[in-house]
Amino acid sequence: MTAQAPAAVEGPQGDGRRLPVYLDSHATTRPDPLVVEAMMPYLTEHFGNASSMDHTYGRDASEAVEGARRQVAALVNARANEIIFTSGATESDNMAIVGAMEGYRDRGEHMVTCETEHRAVLDTARHLEKRGRRVTYLPVDEFGMVEPGAVRDAICDGTVLVSIMAANNEIGTIPDIAAIGRVTREAGVLFHTDAAQAAGHIPIDVQAMNIDLMSLSAHKMHGPKGAGALYVRGTSPRVVLEPILHGGGQERGLRSGTLNVPAIVGFGRAAELAGGRMKGDSERLA
Repeated sequence: MTAQAPAAVEGPQGDGRRLPVYLDSHATTRPDPLVVEAMMPYLTEHFGNASSMDHTYGRDASEAVEGARRQVAALVNARANEIIFTSGATESDNMAIVGAMEGYRDRGEHMVTCETEHRAVLDTARHLEKRGRRVTYLPVDEFGMVEPGAVRDAICDGTVLVSIMAANNEIGTIPDIAAIGRVTREAGVLFHTDAAQAAGHIPIDVQAMNIDLMSLSAHKMHGPKGAGALYVRGTSPRVVLEPILHGGGQERGLRSGTLNVPAIVGFGRAAELAGGRMKGDSERLA
């Protein structure tokens, strides 16, 4: 069968120029107009610093951030105070992996991950290896899957963390995250998942899946670039990370720095929209 060319799409100036068809949403998604609309006031009249609580500009910004925190938490069945805003999933991956390996150094110096992880995880693991940590890189099967049994077999005395992504960014493989979570919980080790490609597209429940740390990215779910989050389990068990950034103590002392309020507001709106549209979008795209 010969594929037919899509109908011409008129350019933004109405000049009839043909636009290319965008098929690279694993790299980034187009910001939803409703997300852009939500962000605009925080780029103009509500420009305050969310850490400046002694005047209304700062309090308005802080309230907007906390609203976004609740929206992101609701998408993955977390509590709002378990969401730490970052610049994106790469920073979240670094914070989770380095923070856990440093914070739990008394438990051991070994982590388990997978050969097909995103470079944000693989390069962070290699960074730790250079500093004397041990890393097991699990292979995948012919479908790109990581078997929960292989994770169980790789865990040993001294294992602190397992990091397996929720959806592969190149081939789209979705491993059984819930089964891997059961393995790590039974073994008493922390479980991190890079969910940048999954959150907002498939259901994720950090409680049901026994996820302890999870990286999220706004621009993979029609939000803005430059905003991400790390879910850090607050109870059963309470996860304690060593911060990799130091300074003003923002984000519970885990991620110092002035918050990107417009992008965070956009992230929250994107998460809210994704949660409401997930089922319908999945059926339509299938």
